[in-house]
Amino acid sequence: MKKILLLLTGLAFVISINAQDDADTAWTVNTDVALMFSQTSFTNWAPGGENNLTFNGFFNFYAGYHKGKSKWENMLSLAYGQSKQGKQDYRKAEDKIDFLSIYGHEAAKNWFYSANFNFKSQFAEGYNYHDDDTLAKEKISNFMAPGYISLGIGMENRPKDWLSIYMSPATTRWIIVNDQDLADVGSFGVEKGYFNDGGIWVPGEMTKFETGAYFRVILVKDVFKNVNVNTKLELFSDYLNNPQNIDINWDTRIDMKVNSWLSANFAFQMVYDHDTPITDSDGNIGPRLQMREMLSVGLTYKVSNRK
Repeated sequence: MKKILLLLTGLAFVISINAQDDADTAWTVNTDVALMFSQTSFTNWAPGGENNLTFNGFFNFYAGYHKGKSKWENMLSLAYGQSKQGKQDYRKAEDKIDFLSIYGHEAAKNWFYSANFNFKSQFAEGYNYHDDDTLAKEKISNFMAPGYISLGIGMENRPKDWLSIYMSPATTRWIIVNDQDLADVGSFGVEKGYFNDGGIWVPGEMTKFETGAYFRVILVKDVFKNVNVNTKLELFSDYLNNPQNIDINWDTRIDMKVNSWLSANFAFQMVYDHDTPITDSDGNIGPRLQMREMLSVGLTYKVSNRK
């Protein structure tokens, strides 16, 4: 499965090189690389506190082709980071692989017939740590566990260059749990393992197929000088299983540029998936709203090549 990641990254660089070699092409290419840090340190601090160090790396790539009535847009977003608090070992703080490819053919002004491909996963294993025992940890995710592959057709509205609204009544999605330990306990909605009537263990399924309706809004805009907002809201309803349950993924990043090399970054993500049970502090298990936020400062490098 890691070949998929190498293929996506290679595609990004090939498109970037080809587009930059020919200034007369219909390609628009942007690359954004950032290395962000945050630190808290205490020395003889009477109120108390624990030292904290977090670092995160981000790679965002966009390649868009627009000629005549056809357009093809590709967006690759990679992120990985770790955090260390007090005497704890380093723990994962950020982990994301998100590739989106959209082909559109103009139907009317600002409207396009569209085909959509999306791949999501993460780089490394994720754990649930038990703080009462520094050595105890429970694996809850891995590379391609989960992995999401989506294919769909629909309509896209582009009222502004910085705003995309996509609606698909026919989207298929594969949820992949490429880790048998996680598949056996039914992680991320796949069928868990069980003992059959003969007492033989039947391993958990490693894939789950869904088909349903999908809605997405993408907004990328400079809202103030040196302040850029990049937000994506995704909604999905599975026709085959409890279509009233809407999966939500809202991912927002705000970049605040200090100068050509230094910037601050605020990231916020909100997820709700009815098929992903979460254990709360009281031991209750069930689907819950998941939220993540991060504020950091660091170095950035951007390359832009416009037609």
